Amino acid sequence: MSPAVDFDLTTPELSFTASGDAIVSRTVHPSGVRILTEEVPGALSASVGFWIAVGSRDEDEVAYGSTHFLEHLLFKGTTTRTALDIAVAFDEVGGEHNALTAKEHTCYYAKVQDHDLGMAIDVLADMVADSVIDPQEFDVERTVILEELAMADDDPSDVAHERVMETVLGSHVLGRPIGGNPATIKAATRESVMAHYQRYYTPPELVVTAAGGLSHKVVVERVLSALATSGWDLSTPASPAARRSTEPALLEKGSRGLTVTRPLEQAVVALATPGLRASDDRRHAFAVMSQVLGGGMSSRLFQEIREKRGLAYSVYAYGASYADAGVFGMAGGTSPRSAQEVASVMKEELVRMADSGITEAELTRTIGSVAGGSALALENSDARMIRLGRAELNTGEFVDRDEGLARLSAVSREAVRSIAEDLAHEPLSAVVVGAVPEGLAEDIAGDTRVATGS
Repeated sequence: MSPAVDFDLTTPELSFTASGDAIVSRTVHPSGVRILTEEVPGALSASVGFWIAVGSRDEDEVAYGSTHFLEHLLFKGTTTRTALDIAVAFDEVGGEHNALTAKEHTCYYAKVQDHDLGMAIDVLADMVADSVIDPQEFDVERTVILEELAMADDDPSDVAHERVMETVLGSHVLGRPIGGNPATIKAATRESVMAHYQRYYTPPELVVTAAGGLSHKVVVERVLSALATSGWDLSTPASPAARRSTEPALLEKGSRGLTVTRPLEQAVVALATPGLRASDDRRHAFAVMSQVLGGGMSSRLFQEIREKRGLAYSVYAYGASYADAGVFGMAGGTSPRSAQEVASVMKEELVRMADSGITEAELTRTIGSVAGGSALALENSDARMIRLGRAELNTGEFVDRDEGLARLSAVSREAVRSIAEDLAHEPLSAVVVGAVPEGLAEDIAGDTRVATGS
């Protein structure tokens, strides 16, 4: 196959062979619905996802949390299926089904044996196209979501990561919590959530991806039939929804800190700064940098903070990339008295990489780690299904495993050092959650001596 395949929104049919003799096919229906499949030789399972290119960033001021609220409600029944019917359909065949709400998309997905794929498509299509959003169920699910938010608020890691997004991204819509907050969920009305549903759950916004033991022709026919049966009008021509702009967002810059005092045995420390957009050409070098810095047991953060100093059980680096912005972060759990030391070591390791780069051995090890992880992930039909969805919605480009590894192998040590240098010179935001002194995170964020190398 070619180095990468462009998913142009005007190309009605596309098919090519990917690594491992998998057949990737794509149909853009005249209604705007996009259907992508990856037929994997010998696979006995299949995964399917119904993606809507709307996430928490797309909510208007009166609908904060509506995307996540709606995700819950679509499991509560349609005009022809009750909530129990939906659950039983998958339970009786040993299948899995769930959904996720992210900042830029929502996905309803299932994994079943290959011969049950038709059933999975029927049920998911019905949920997406014909949800009743019952008023009584709305109030019941409001309570469930409030409990979910309370559970997340009891997890210091969840709190730290949610708050660090807010501190790094500021007033940008990507900085908002995906699930809203208790106040917005209590204030939500069925009318506002229904308006959100009717606005975004339309053929041009829908992407269906499936991978495993399947036939593209059969999947396309089943998806279109199921959507029509559930009430969608697929006879009106429409263009697929345009992808998001990748123009870099203007973010407020500045070193910021937030201390969340909680009576906990352990403190969570998170440091972060603006990172890379999903389409950034440097993303492969960034992946190597993150892995070497804090991506596994051989990483620098793990070795220095856990193995040498014994200051943490879990410590890592991470990245989150979106259409117009991104976040790079480092985080770990430690005793409250060691929180400032852990933060200092994180900064020192980032600056050391910015100054000296990485070794040839680290580069080789990282490429081998990513290659192995990629191979293992693609043993699962759900990983392939998700790859198709992200390619269609995010980049508009399908990068095969072999091509992805070729791009990774082309990363130089200087490219990694350059990325680290760029990040090390950005102001670091800090969040600390735990039984720590008031203002500790603010002190950490304000201490730029290590971050600037002065």
